[in-house]
Amino acid sequence: MKKTEVARSGIGFGSALAIAISWSQHQSILWAILHGVFSWFYVVYYALTR
Repeated sequence: MKKTEVARSGIGFGSALAIAISWSQHQSILWAILHGVFSWFYVVYYALTR
């Protein structure tokens, strides 16, 4: 597996996780998109504040 493939997988997973968390909290497509853009930052924020 190439380094670029690993990086893409990590970024994709972070975005998917952020979108899933956002949807479960807000049930809003706009919030889910915004949190998907911030991906890992939102996941870490959620983990620290919950």
